[in-house]
Amino acid sequence: MFINLAEYFDLTVKKYPSRIAVVDGEHLVSFSQLYEQSLEVSRAIFKTLKGDFNNLVAVFLAKSVKSIRANIAITYSGNFYMNLDIKAPIARTSGILEINRPRLIISDTEGIVKLQELNLAIPILNIDQNSGSNIVDRYHVWENVKKLIDTDPLCIINTSGSTGLPKGVILNHRSFIDFIEWSTKTLEIGEDEVVGSLSPLIFDIYSFELCMLMSRGSTIVLIPEIHSAFPANILKLMLEKSVTFIFWVPTIMVNIANMDLLSKFHLPDLKTVWFAGEVFPTKQFNYWKKNLDGTKFVNLYGPIEITLDCTYYIVDRELRDDEPIPIGFPCRNTSILILNDENKAVVGSELGELCVRGSSLAMGYYNNPEKTSAAFVQNPLNISYPEIIYRTGDLVHRNEAGEIIFKGRKDSLIKHLGYRIELGEIEHVIINKLKLVENGCVVYNLNKKEIVLFYESAENIEVSEIRKKLSEIFPKYMIPGGFIKMDELPRNANGKVDRLLLNNNANGK
Repeated sequence: MFINLAEYFDLTVKKYPSRIAVVDGEHLVSFSQLYEQSLEVSRAIFKTLKGDFNNLVAVFLAKSVKSIRANIAITYSGNFYMNLDIKAPIARTSGILEINRPRLIISDTEGIVKLQELNLAIPILNIDQNSGSNIVDRYHVWENVKKLIDTDPLCIINTSGSTGLPKGVILNHRSFIDFIEWSTKTLEIGEDEVVGSLSPLIFDIYSFELCMLMSRGSTIVLIPEIHSAFPANILKLMLEKSVTFIFWVPTIMVNIANMDLLSKFHLPDLKTVWFAGEVFPTKQFNYWKKNLDGTKFVNLYGPIEITLDCTYYIVDRELRDDEPIPIGFPCRNTSILILNDENKAVVGSELGELCVRGSSLAMGYYNNPEKTSAAFVQNPLNISYPEIIYRTGDLVHRNEAGEIIFKGRKDSLIKHLGYRIELGEIEHVIINKLKLVENGCVVYNLNKKEIVLFYESAENIEVSEIRKKLSEIFPKYMIPGGFIKMDELPRNANGKVDRLLLNNNANGK
């Protein structure tokens, strides 16, 4: 049994040396080329860190062959990667680096110019100066790989935090290996898949696509981000490259359905469609299923704190347009607990909080023991020995068929455009950090897929000014699209802002 992803990749390269590993525009890279180039970067990491392993290495690169090479190289050096969003405001990047304190940053010539604004004390490795043409000292590289065990970290993925700063979720090799071994068998992932890769580098979906490349010999076709604004171009590229597998957030799939693009672009090679990250409206899903007869559709669910996903549902029955798509059943080696407000297991179809136990759990939040201990807690159903569960904050119930149905959130955490966003983080910045308004409440309009700010302000501050200030701190997807000024925000019986009422108002209830 393999204990780290590098061991998988060693075998994959031996089996498929000439197969194309990455399609990046006109740039095609074979598995043997990617292997050699990654080992060279790995050697440079090894030298910079003086042979240390199990250190965090940040990656500040656009999604490309370079970033894939960097992630594989970090793994081979015995360290773990954290991909950064190069389009995020530089202040946000600075905050992430300050919290996580990586030992090294890998970037390119263009990225280094941006990073110089931060006056970092962290060494930066320029990947442009590692062309893959030198002879690699494999002994040094393999020495650290051999030290890795399956519970060592593979990567850190940052997620929104209520205090105004992201949290770094630590995911290890073992949890990815569990998911790979289960999904390839249960969901029938072959060794000749061509993956249409659309998710940003900072998504866990991308990390799984990288695992498919390393463990199954999958070819990754990088879909340019600009195509998201022109979905027809995405389908055209998928058709040209004979894409067989996609794992997408539903937002783009809804757009494709609404534009009736599948009637214009037939995708005969597409045999597997996974979706996760947010609710897929059933009407638009049914459009996909109708137009891709014979394709397997799988709805997956799981927060970042669960490596990739913890439940799945193969959609193999007809669903009404007004019927929610179940999130289904637990993945192998994962246990789902549904707890009521008294921390007891629900009975029958009773609503409760979905909690998870098993090896799929993240290791916690990097450099943040307080947040870790609050979210990763002792299983209240087990008082006999230590057993950690993760409380998702998601409300679910089981239907008559025993399928788990997602109902909503207990708190102010949302999924928007595939990104997990803590609405409290946006409020904190607007009210406490920037002091743009006296009081405010941020809610989410699920129908319009829009973040909405209700606020009180004695001054007539322009909405454009609020947007401008927020754009200096937040990436575009976290900036509200709706702004509603009120003389006074409604209060509940406890004197607190009535978030539920405002949420209902935003959603037309």
